[in-house]
Amino acid sequence: MPADWPLDPSIVLALASAGAIYLIADRRVRRGRLPNGLERGRRRAFLAGLLVIFGALQSPIEAGATTSFSVHMVQHLLLTMVAAPLLVLGAPTVLALRAWHGTPRRGLISALRSPPVRLVTNPLVAWPLFFGVMWGAHLTGIYDLTLRSEAVHVAEHAAFLVTAVLFWMPVVGADPIPVRLSHPARILYLFLAMPAMAFLGLALVSTRYVLYPTYAQAEGIARALADQRAAGAIMWGGTMILIVPAMAFVLLDWMRADEREARRVDARLMHAEGAR
Repeated sequence: MPADWPLDPSIVLALASAGAIYLIADRRVRRGRLPNGLERGRRRAFLAGLLVIFGALQSPIEAGATTSFSVHMVQHLLLTMVAAPLLVLGAPTVLALRAWHGTPRRGLISALRSPPVRLVTNPLVAWPLFFGVMWGAHLTGIYDLTLRSEAVHVAEHAAFLVTAVLFWMPVVGADPIPVRLSHPARILYLFLAMPAMAFLGLALVSTRYVLYPTYAQAEGIARALADQRAAGAIMWGGTMILIVPAMAFVLLDWMRADEREARRVDARLMHAEGAR
């Protein structure tokens, strides 16, 4: 394996196991019947999310992230703005509830109803939690520590991915959460995310000194500062590019929901008219 493809067996095994478990659950749900378009789309989305995680963590991106902040920023956007929503679109919780019965299902339902899970899946908590992690990691000494400690580096990626999944769950609305947002609220939820990320990117672009000494040692101060500003621009522009399609997705889902409701109303009226 080339040096710029630093494969970590534990990550590869975790991703392969997640994909295998999802496919097994999907097969248990289908059991001889042809999957509909929604089921195929969810399966593809979840597997695509796992592939994006693999590309972000087990490719030249991971190798370049140790010496370039802009490459590291691409990695972070792939995990939080691409992989996380794809995983949520896969609706793994709903699939698990449908596939497994008895004790596993009761255990999952109990976990979903537990106070900690209900708290972190609440949109009023998930939104500030995600951006608190993003701002806290990038504007404190934690980020530079991740460049010098593999354990902290792994914990940072896990925190980014987990909080990003929590952030995207109210937007997609596929898995059960205690507080479900209306479609207008989802659009506002995403709209408010844009300035939160833009201001962080602007802070990185406008700073006049290198925030992370490890990059200064690897690249030199001048190159590290230019790279830091490029990373801020990537965060700023990349977030806009990725969130706008998400808002379009919510708007389209809103229109489809209105169409489904209109059909239900028409069906009830026709049934009532037939009864008369």
